Amino acid sequence: MSPPITEQRVLSTLNQDGTRHWLRPRLAHGRFLKWRRIVGFGLILLFVLLPRIRIGGRPAMLIDLSTRELSLFGMVFRPSDGFVLMLLGLTVVLTVFLVTALFGRVWCGWGCPQSVYLEQVFRPIERWLEGSAAQQKRLPRFHWRRLVKWAIFAALSFALSNVFLAYFVGTERLEHWVFDSPLNHLAGFSLVMGVAVLMLFDFAYFREQTCIVACPYGRLQTVLLDKQSLIVGYDAKRGEPRGKPKHKLPVVSEHGSCVDCGACVDVCPTGIDIRNGLQMECIGCAQCVDACDTVMDKLGQPRNLIGYTSQDRLAGKPGRLLRARTVVYPVLLLLAAGGLVWSVGAKPTAEVYVERMAGPSFIDLPDGRVAARVQLKIENETDEDRGYTISLVDAPDASLRSVQPSWHVKPRHSIDVPLFVDLAPGTFKGGKRLVHLRINDSVGFDRIVAVTLLGPERGTP
Repeated sequence: MSPPITEQRVLSTLNQDGTRHWLRPRLAHGRFLKWRRIVGFGLILLFVLLPRIRIGGRPAMLIDLSTRELSLFGMVFRPSDGFVLMLLGLTVVLTVFLVTALFGRVWCGWGCPQSVYLEQVFRPIERWLEGSAAQQKRLPRFHWRRLVKWAIFAALSFALSNVFLAYFVGTERLEHWVFDSPLNHLAGFSLVMGVAVLMLFDFAYFREQTCIVACPYGRLQTVLLDKQSLIVGYDAKRGEPRGKPKHKLPVVSEHGSCVDCGACVDVCPTGIDIRNGLQMECIGCAQCVDACDTVMDKLGQPRNLIGYTSQDRLAGKPGRLLRARTVVYPVLLLLAAGGLVWSVGAKPTAEVYVERMAGPSFIDLPDGRVAARVQLKIENETDEDRGYTISLVDAPDASLRSVQPSWHVKPRHSIDVPLFVDLAPGTFKGGKRLVHLRINDSVGFDRIVAVTLLGPERGTP
């Protein structure tokens, strides 16, 4: 019997001499693989279609870096929506915490794009062209099958790069980049090709090392999991001591149920031996479960020698749904999600900000009065054109001057509005005067903002 992998190498992808240990996992067919394929291809379809789905005339999801806007299922968030974005981020983080506490690393094995595309797209193409793991090892480096594989991988990476960038630049702009001459859009074309090269490097070369070395989620599992969290585990009490069966089926042996066939190691996409216990590299994909169940079926023994379980269940303790993490996380998640829904529902149709200005803060007028400068920023949060008017409130001694009577703002856009407020110098106290401006759009938005004007110090009594 060979020594455990943990004794042979520090990482499952690293040989003792420091060279790369290439993983070529065998595919284990079973109930979990079937469901992973259904989930995986469903997520791929969603990933491809989401930028093209329109809700309220906008993409279902768009992180527009040029306009600094986040479009999410018909809602639009800007940097000025800091509190709402904080609640959105907090909701996502708490959801990850709760899902991990309940179901372990189910995201890694079932939903992560790295695992979905590598295991459901790229590796199946590799097996189709290059054969089994043994055949892949014997295949010459520049064999035509391998060259065809790399050509297909490059085309897929380019396609995925375009889909990925559609979430940041939009499908219209991206299609314009793709179908127009690259010379007219060198920056955009370079961005598409750069992301495509990174994806090709990841899915064709770096592969499982992204999960083992680069991704921080595996390292966080030590603090996100507890002994009741769902994991893929090996029932050592039933399986040990390992040994080959010496009798015909059904097996009657002094050994445990594990026949040490190594099938669970052969199919693991990260190259670990699940019989060594819970490990950071395990992504919870259940390939070892399908492989072991197949062996148990052949031996006429019950399934789930390896299966979805928890550390407490493996130790013979009962499972508990209610525990500190599964109580605190839902409460916090409910508060964050409730606050998010309320904030989005109470979000006004426009936002008004008083901005700083460069240059003098006031101008002396020929009639002896002072023109204090004001600059507002109006953001139209609706999907319709809006016209805004601005007026002074409860300031009979002041007059408002503007270059135009009203201000037109396009949907989801903002404008800067320069204004002058004319007052007598004596109305400034300590060089300052507080006035109130009313901004409305005659549709329903009506807001009064306080503005501190800066004027001459001589106005101080």
